[in-house]
Amino acid sequence: MKKELPKVYEPQQVESRIYQMWMDGGCFRAEPDPKKKPFSIVMPPPNVTGQLHMGHALDSTLQDILTRFKRMQGYSALWLPGTDHAGIATQIKVEEELRKSEGKTRYDLGREKFLERVWQWKEKYGGRIVRQQQKLGVSCDWSRSRFTMDEGCSKAVRETFCDLYEKGYIYKGSRIINWCPHCTTALSDAEVEYVDKPGHLWYIRYPLSDGSGDLVVATTRPETMMGDTGVAVNPEDERFKDLVGKTCILPIMNREIPIVADDYVELGFGTGAVKMTPAHDPNDFEVGLRHNLEVIRVINDDGFINEDGGPYNGMDRYECRRQIIKDLEEQGYLVKSEPYSHNVGTCYRCHNDVEPLISAQWFVKMEPLAQEALRVVRSGEVKFVPERFSKTYTNWMENVHDWCISRQLWWGHQIPAWYCDECGHINVSREDPVQCEKCGCTHLTRDPDVLDTWFSSALWPFSTLGWPEKTEDLKYFYPTSVMVTGYDIIFFWVARMIFSGCEQMKEIPFHTVLIHGLVRDDKGRKMSKSLGNGIDPLEMAEQYGADALRFNLITGNSPGNDTRFYTEKCEAMRNFANKIWNASRFVMMNLSIETCRLPERLELEDKWVLSKLNTLVREVTENLDSYEIGVASAKVYDFIWDTYCDWYIELTKTRMNGEDAQSRQTAEQVLCYVLTQVLKLLHPFMPFITEEIWQALPRLEGEEGAFLMTSQWPEYRQALDFPAEEAAMEAVMDTIKAVRARRAEMNVPPSKKAELILSTEEPAIYRQGIHFITRLAFASEVKIVGEAPENLNGLVTIVTHKANVYIPLRELVDFEKELERIGKEKEKAQKGLASVEGKLKNEKFVANAPEAVVNAEREKAVKYRELIAKLEESEAAMKN
Repeated sequence: MKKELPKVYEPQQVESRIYQMWMDGGCFRAEPDPKKKPFSIVMPPPNVTGQLHMGHALDSTLQDILTRFKRMQGYSALWLPGTDHAGIATQIKVEEELRKSEGKTRYDLGREKFLERVWQWKEKYGGRIVRQQQKLGVSCDWSRSRFTMDEGCSKAVRETFCDLYEKGYIYKGSRIINWCPHCTTALSDAEVEYVDKPGHLWYIRYPLSDGSGDLVVATTRPETMMGDTGVAVNPEDERFKDLVGKTCILPIMNREIPIVADDYVELGFGTGAVKMTPAHDPNDFEVGLRHNLEVIRVINDDGFINEDGGPYNGMDRYECRRQIIKDLEEQGYLVKSEPYSHNVGTCYRCHNDVEPLISAQWFVKMEPLAQEALRVVRSGEVKFVPERFSKTYTNWMENVHDWCISRQLWWGHQIPAWYCDECGHINVSREDPVQCEKCGCTHLTRDPDVLDTWFSSALWPFSTLGWPEKTEDLKYFYPTSVMVTGYDIIFFWVARMIFSGCEQMKEIPFHTVLIHGLVRDDKGRKMSKSLGNGIDPLEMAEQYGADALRFNLITGNSPGNDTRFYTEKCEAMRNFANKIWNASRFVMMNLSIETCRLPERLELEDKWVLSKLNTLVREVTENLDSYEIGVASAKVYDFIWDTYCDWYIELTKTRMNGEDAQSRQTAEQVLCYVLTQVLKLLHPFMPFITEEIWQALPRLEGEEGAFLMTSQWPEYRQALDFPAEEAAMEAVMDTIKAVRARRAEMNVPPSKKAELILSTEEPAIYRQGIHFITRLAFASEVKIVGEAPENLNGLVTIVTHKANVYIPLRELVDFEKELERIGKEKEKAQKGLASVEGKLKNEKFVANAPEAVVNAEREKAVKYRELIAKLEESEAAMKN
């Protein structure tokens, strides 16, 4: 039964139909199967309210390629999808909508009603990114889709919190944390981005209490000085030895504060004296603990000064800074100020300046958890691709601070801790307690804070598979095979998944971390709303087809490196899709076979293409196993475009139109076989068009199954390795390419046939391919000889690796017309040379013109002389 493809490939019509066909066929489902090896990826969960961007598109494409590849290799391949509740991001969106539509805040609704609104938002927009991912062709097992706040994941979060608390790894304490006054929540160290900002260094005089002089301190943050409770100097600093133990007066506040000696102060740095504000600086806090300094917090959660800020109570922190500098100057305390650029911590969400504040928060002790997480990477149990990112990971882990996990939000996993109203005891429990475990009081108040979003994400590789229950999925698919993610969240997420897996599962969460870079615009800039340079991947998929977008994202892309997105490349990849479609359509229109099988008798070009395909199969498989996805895709592209379409199809045309039925059928079988196999190799990269074409092709003998995506991945076969025939065919092709290139240089049309004299030490090779050379090198006749002609006058010589080709010039060129053309070109070049030489002989020009201009004229003269010499050489050859 002969099936034809439509004349034009319309991805907009094909892609949704093919995707639904896969869904209906259950192609994405993965089950624990003892007869198969497991392969599993858990999707980095995008924000539940998210919009698909180019980073997601690259991330999803890489994961889909690996999953489709392993599925076809016979693995039970699970790609588990899901979405993240994304605490701050989601709560801010819902609060904005509430303010705009109803003029209300979350406090007007109360916690319970507000959370109902967030869940409604999640239901409304939560499926949007899933639908967008499906447009890209992702082959996730949607039946297993998870949400970081679904019942199973919530149970895993609670179990982990309680387990770590019982081990003493989670504690509540008052410490300096990163606080975002705009988002009004604590942030972990990883959520702070440091930006170099211009500022000032202000030098302030602190008078000694006994009136004997003063100390000068320098600060970039005078708005915190109302919370100063000491001044520190280095114990070895001779200038201050007599002052240690004395007190000085805090300007404006007129409060006595002690002068202490501490090694924290660097000898020779600044003025030698440093103001101590334990409530607003992590280093000052540590010094304060050592010297029992008072802790006075002067900035509220909203970034405004509180009552401990004296005359500045109620001011915004930046307004306070301006006012206090003015007051210090007026009262004679300001010695000087100087410009000073320094790194300022900013919130990774809203980009406002972060305020270091003392606050009672929940923390995870990182030192005991980091040890095993470091060991598994150093030993190679968890491998980073590229390997250089393991250093990024280990450097951070070796210097990690305790992780602040509490957030002052309502949307998220509420901390499972209850405070006894009677005795103040903290009750941490897997089930909601009804009475205090210490005193039995039944009046308990739950901690209002929620956990950092990354706390639940850290459990993702095993919480999604059913932990803490011992499920079949968990036993079979854990540890997962590979984690695909960007280098920008190694600290946020990868590190936390590794130590969480090692601690909760006593096993690594994944074997490999495949790191990719950012997708930038065509100028190399990060895509952002502020620059207006973002490109919607769905628009690209709609315009050019999802396959073209996917192929664009991965070709030329190497692990760990940023990639630039060029819209023009999408167009080129659409052209590639059209090339495959047209070639497949041509092949199918010429097929008379019902089943595809390789015949025993093969001709030279058949063995050549099968041998090339065999090598391609081996190399692409090796590349994908090594995560060299861009390299693999480029090889498949080159084979299809060059080897199959431009050469093999062309080489078989005479057989397809010839009288020899057996030769024709062999050509049909090989054409069909190679196309079938190369569609399999291309399928992970371009799943839609490959499935559509494969559905129309005759099936390979012995191959069962209704879908290309679940068919068997090609394997290297020794029987299809034909090195001698491959080399022979390449030699013939080199000759054809060389002759055609020379003819093109000489502007000889294909219709003008010419005799070829081919001199070689291996005539047998060229005799096998003489009919190809005759047809494709536009020869009237091909003579194969052992030695070059004695007289080379009037012959065009073309040198290839295994042969020299000679063509009588008179058969290629109309001498009169060519001599006339050469004469005109030579005359033009001579005029140009005369003009340039005139300039260079002008002493004023050479002396006064810029050196670069003079050199450019000299280069022009050299090029004119070279052109004239070549034209004269051609002229002489024709006249002989």
